[in-house]
Amino acid sequence: MSGRPHKQSMSELKLRRLNEHNQRLKDDYARPRINVSEASQGLIRYCKSTKDHLIPSIWGPVDKREDPYAPQGGGCCVVA
Repeated sequence: MSGRPHKQSMSELKLRRLNEHNQRLKDDYARPRINVSEASQGLIRYCKSTKDHLIPSIWGPVDKREDPYAPQGGGCCVVA
């Protein structure tokens, strides 16, 4: 009879894990969703209204002085 409580605890553990997984699936299913076309339109609107130096096709080439991603001037090290 020593093996029986172990089997019950294992089955209870499996049941608890299944219930937790089921709850996560329910939560995921209840999450609000939007269509891909709506998300795409929102992304396009954002890219057109928010200046981003990494989208030169929309905003044109960036002046080196305005580009935060351009290498900083100053040359190399000088050893005296």
